[in-house]
Amino acid sequence: MNEKVFCYECRKYVDYYEKEEITESLLKEEKYEYTRTTAYCCHCNSEVYVEHLEEKNLNKLYDVYRKQNKIISLDKIKAIPQKYSIGKRPLSLLLGWGEQTFSRYYDGDMPSKQYSEILERIYEDPAYYNELLQKNKSNLKSETAYVKSRKAVGVLLGGSETTRISLAVSYILGKCEDVTPLALQKLLYYVQGFYYAFHHAFIFDDDCEAWAHGPVFRDIYQKYSNYRYDPINRSNESIDEGVFTSSERALMDNIIRYFGCYSGKVLEAFTHTERPWTETRIGLLDDESSTRIIPKQLIGEFFENVKTNYEMLNPSDIALYTRDKFENYKVNI
Repeated sequence: MNEKVFCYECRKYVDYYEKEEITESLLKEEKYEYTRTTAYCCHCNSEVYVEHLEEKNLNKLYDVYRKQNKIISLDKIKAIPQKYSIGKRPLSLLLGWGEQTFSRYYDGDMPSKQYSEILERIYEDPAYYNELLQKNKSNLKSETAYVKSRKAVGVLLGGSETTRISLAVSYILGKCEDVTPLALQKLLYYVQGFYYAFHHAFIFDDDCEAWAHGPVFRDIYQKYSNYRYDPINRSNESIDEGVFTSSERALMDNIIRYFGCYSGKVLEAFTHTERPWTETRIGLLDDESSTRIIPKQLIGEFFENVKTNYEMLNPSDIALYTRDKFENYKVNI
């Protein structure tokens, strides 16, 4: 149920309902048409003010403005630091901008057409970003920032056999004990889904398939298939945790903490009740083999809804979801 809001007609806090309406608003001296979500009092039908809806409407208006004026989307801007493992301030310095310029764009300010084109090209073209990194590395005040970003762009350019997902596997195996190939697959799936929910970007480029035993990343399966039902030997090689951002590490740590405590079979049962797997396997028998890819969009939408429904504010709130999943699992066994 929505939180009550104050109605100036009724002079009291009331429940409200939402209605989507096509409207026009003025932005930078131009009118733009967009779909606005308006809240109305359930008692007198007067329009009421709901802060989070107004923020959502403003973002919708900005999205229309960006699209019509060919300005890079906010989602792409937010994805750049994660993609290249670089902080917002170091990225501004690398580009020769003011220290807070990129941070302002990250927080929603509208970049100029010139700056937008630079950011768009950086997002789309790792080779272009790599040229900037090598040319302007002296702008960075930290050698660590340069090395970390160089590793990330090297992976994107194929200069290393180490992919993002294989680095995540090493991270998980280094933090967990007694992880079977089945459990590892499900942990990777939940890392992918919940990272998108919190950051609106996928941490891996890899697609997963809807196999009979749940979501599976094929390349990782093939690498560890010889272990079958046995735990994977933990590698003696240490991983440089600096290849991941602090937000990536925080997300993976919470997935490990709240999902890693369950067996692979329990995690498999969790995924069998979730829309990405069930919807992708429509028409298949329970034990039927399949190479159908679970669409990333479906994964993203599902976990965004989970985050919203459980009112998650940070990754530690994932515990609320796993608790409910396990309680339902116990009821159904």
